[in-house]
Amino acid sequence: MNSITEGRLHAKVKGRVQGVGFRYYVMNAAVELGLTGWVRNRRDGSVEVLAEGDLDHIKSLVRALERGSRSSAVREVKTRLQPASGEFDSFFVRPTL
Repeated sequence: MNSITEGRLHAKVKGRVQGVGFRYYVMNAAVELGLTGWVRNRRDGSVEVLAEGDLDHIKSLVRALERGSRSSAVREVKTRLQPASGEFDSFFVRPTL
């Protein structure tokens, strides 16, 4: 996995992103893009995303995060890109932290 064409995205999304199906929107987008990792609500009202895979697909996921689902209102998306670790084999929803 750790080639220059793949990476690991860590994102924090703020706005109206809890209680509106945003995690499932993110999961569906990530699965469609062939990414692995997870999404979860944070107690501070944000949503955290960790996704690995093709860098072009990660860029597409970031655009989806910025756009948001129909019911959400994204105010801010902070992202950090790192080398992929290859530790995940699927994309899933994690419990709130």
